[in-house]
Amino acid sequence: MSSLEERDVGGVAAPGSSSAGMGVGPVGAAVEAAAGVAAMQEEVGIRREEVGIRREGPEPDPDEPPKKRVRVPDGQSGKLEERLYSVLCCTVCLDLPKASVYQCTNGHLMCTGCFIHLLADSRLKEEQATCPNCRCEISKNLCCRNLAVEKAVSELPTECTFCLKQFPRSSLARHQKEECQDRVTQCKYKRIGCPWQGPFHELPAHEGECCHPTKTGTELMGILGEMDQNHRRDMQLYNSIFSLLCYEKIGFTEVQFRPYRTDDFITRLYYETPRFTVLNQTWVLKARVNDSERNPNLSCKRTLSFMLILKSKLLDACVQVNSALECSFLLLKGPYDDVRIKPVIHHHSFCNDANETEYVPLPITDSVECNKLLAAKNINLRLFIFQVQK
Repeated sequence: MSSLEERDVGGVAAPGSSSAGMGVGPVGAAVEAAAGVAAMQEEVGIRREEVGIRREGPEPDPDEPPKKRVRVPDGQSGKLEERLYSVLCCTVCLDLPKASVYQCTNGHLMCTGCFIHLLADSRLKEEQATCPNCRCEISKNLCCRNLAVEKAVSELPTECTFCLKQFPRSSLARHQKEECQDRVTQCKYKRIGCPWQGPFHELPAHEGECCHPTKTGTELMGILGEMDQNHRRDMQLYNSIFSLLCYEKIGFTEVQFRPYRTDDFITRLYYETPRFTVLNQTWVLKARVNDSERNPNLSCKRTLSFMLILKSKLLDACVQVNSALECSFLLLKGPYDDVRIKPVIHHHSFCNDANETEYVPLPITDSVECNKLLAAKNINLRLFIFQVQK
């Protein structure tokens, strides 16, 4: 035993001998293998760091569209406004409501624009309007406003488009209109042709250097002439209405357009009023959407046009020469509606052979106002007819 122990010790102590080389060979190979693995792991780590540096690369392009909001998982913290955004946003447009907020019977929220659009689409498709989330029926009678959500949204911060500072939504409009030093404003000499517009804080410096106050009267006459033409166009309508109010025979009535469907294979929506009497004559109004377009529900732009039809027969004893009834007429909004209609006066000479006018556009301001009318059960307007004296 002692001789064997001495051999083992001697073999370890004398690595230069042949016996030591044979004893250490497997151990050395294992050590070399372990060192090689460590070197490979270190090299892989360096490569990963290089790839990570490459992936960081240049900064993202600011012109790229914003990425979708990532919902914060439960249990993780985030900004309060970001968490409330997904809770209080409209279920249709996924944006925070800017005005009234409606909710279905199950509590899903919709902004005013989307709610009215859903009701208008259902009228055009002759279907029952449903909530996009739970498919329950929605209407003006079934849905109600959520005042708590409206107040909560009004207190959430939002960014000013001019100075990029954060303000509560309830005070943003006043800030952008009156207080923001970076809001876009125009020179006070715009009325005499100055085209400058820029930040409000640069306005005093510009007005001090503006050259338009020093222009001669000859140069200003051309600018004032264009302004007078625009003013005359605006006043022409009002002067025409005042002239019509001086007519001897004037009649007006409240009209109610009711929705109907054509008998075609592909039905189309149109509106018609019951018969009514004005100026001792019987009349009917008809209206159509997008000039009877095949699928108006697929269009974002929506318009209404109407025509006036004389239903009673004209008698020589009631009218003047040639049995013609020359009239001017216009449609205005009803007494309880909030739709905005710009008055336009139309003229037509009615007779037994030409008892209806052509379709003329209802002068509503935009598609949003048209959706308000389509979303209602009936369209209530006020018609004025003025009989032209010969």
